[in-house]
Amino acid sequence: LVEVRGEVYLPLAPFAEFNATRAAAGLPTFANPRNAAAGSLRQMDPRVTAERPLSIWCYGVGVIDGVELATQSQLLEWLAEAGFRVNPDITVEPDIAAVAAACERWEARRAQLDFDIDGAVVKVDDLAVQAAVGAVGRAPRWAVAYKFAPTTATTRLNDIGVNVGRTGALVPYAIMEPVQVGGVTVRQATLHNQEDIARKDLRIGDRVIVQRAGDVIPQVVAPLTQDRTGDEVPFAMPTLCPACTTPVVQPEGEVQMRCPNRSCPAQIVQSIQHFVSRGAMDIEGLGEKTVARLFEVGLVRDVADIYDLQAHRDELVALEGFQATSVSNLLGAVEASRQRSWARLLNGLGIRHVGDVTAQALADVLPSLDDLLAASEDELATADGVGPVVAASVAEYL
Repeated sequence: LVEVRGEVYLPLAPFAEFNATRAAAGLPTFANPRNAAAGSLRQMDPRVTAERPLSIWCYGVGVIDGVELATQSQLLEWLAEAGFRVNPDITVEPDIAAVAAACERWEARRAQLDFDIDGAVVKVDDLAVQAAVGAVGRAPRWAVAYKFAPTTATTRLNDIGVNVGRTGALVPYAIMEPVQVGGVTVRQATLHNQEDIARKDLRIGDRVIVQRAGDVIPQVVAPLTQDRTGDEVPFAMPTLCPACTTPVVQPEGEVQMRCPNRSCPAQIVQSIQHFVSRGAMDIEGLGEKTVARLFEVGLVRDVADIYDLQAHRDELVALEGFQATSVSNLLGAVEASRQRSWARLLNGLGIRHVGDVTAQALADVLPSLDDLLAASEDELATADGVGPVVAASVAEYL
């Protein structure tokens, strides 16, 4: 018994051919191979997926029974001999200097490959050592990603907007003239906080360097100060929340400005989106746009309303973009989420400083909602990895 794990991808030449065929048929084309591969795998009809020119590299196993292997390299050899597609260029290196040199070689030949990569993965070869060092959450301690220098481009910073997160944090973002970065059209990019903007000396109207961190997340690297005309405008964070007009605050010792209003509509929508996400209650069919739409029409004003949607089936079906089948699937997913673990629910509440690992640690010590509500800050702090700051945050939330 063996569960093989790998990564599906779309080779560059077949991707170009696939896009050309779609364009000739009057169909929309894909922006890049990564999006095309992901979209192909998400198809409800597997016959559509089968028509796409997908490929795969197998790189590991989950469950394995009946085969004794000592190292990662032996495992990959065994997979290749069994007929699975394993990258022929994988190497075992004797020391960390050789590992660094191998990563540099991969970066140098990056443009010569028939598939896109944003880095190389380095793993401990000994499977017994892998098992001994374990993982943190879903991140193994025995593997690390060596990321290559990201692709960059230049464009105009037209404006700076501000989003409000689920914990009330005000997060500025760049609104730019559209620009191609690594095969993707980028219009917006995160700016993190006001200190980051000040440190980079970004001004509205600047020409800026944009990169995709890890070839995925757009970031503004720096302004091109030599191109300034004098018309550029420094940015100031708003004093009122852009979503609810409540005066914002900056807690002592924190960089981030925050909206203190727990009833802020932006915070509520974000908290609902977090509650239904994969790491929490995992309710398929409740994506960001759907949550925002249901909030807008008043069907979901907080997370509890999700579990009353069955009573509003007719109203859901009547909404633009909804059909009887999709509504049935959504309500089925809501019902299935009732079986999620206590730790998943705790993570879904979106308590500040509590992610999936901390939620599991709290659930191990306090196995029910009643236990959590009754716990003192000292009792909360007995959970693995929970210190005074996290304990105070949980107590304040409750």
